[in-house]
Amino acid sequence: MKRREVVGESLRFVLVGTAATALHYATYWLLRACVPLSVAYTLGYLLGFVFNFFLTARFTFGSRPSWARLWGMAGANVVNYLLHMVLLNVVLWLGVPSGWAPLPVFAIAVPVNFVLVRWVFKRKSGA
Repeated sequence: MKRREVVGESLRFVLVGTAATALHYATYWLLRACVPLSVAYTLGYLLGFVFNFFLTARFTFGSRPSWARLWGMAGANVVNYLLHMVLLNVVLWLGVPSGWAPLPVFAIAVPVNFVLVRWVFKRKSGA
């Protein structure tokens, strides 16, 4: 793969990931006063996941969304979701205010998600 292609994918991944993370965070922020924090966080995560899947397939990697890719990305995101929830609860336990708690979680979990999702979309059997 050419360096220019990898750089382009990386930049598009960052743009899509940033938009999905912003959607996740906005959903969490709006719902946290109405529902338990874990529920607000989960709903934001799910909404961000759906948004992220379609844009990652089309915009980031220029591929068709497929069931194989959806299941692969879902598996990667189950791992990532569990990481998010553990980190969120640790950060809250450390005393970080609930409005700010997702930010250090994102700083750790987003790079992990990049590695997992890139593997799903770049492997040969995902078509």
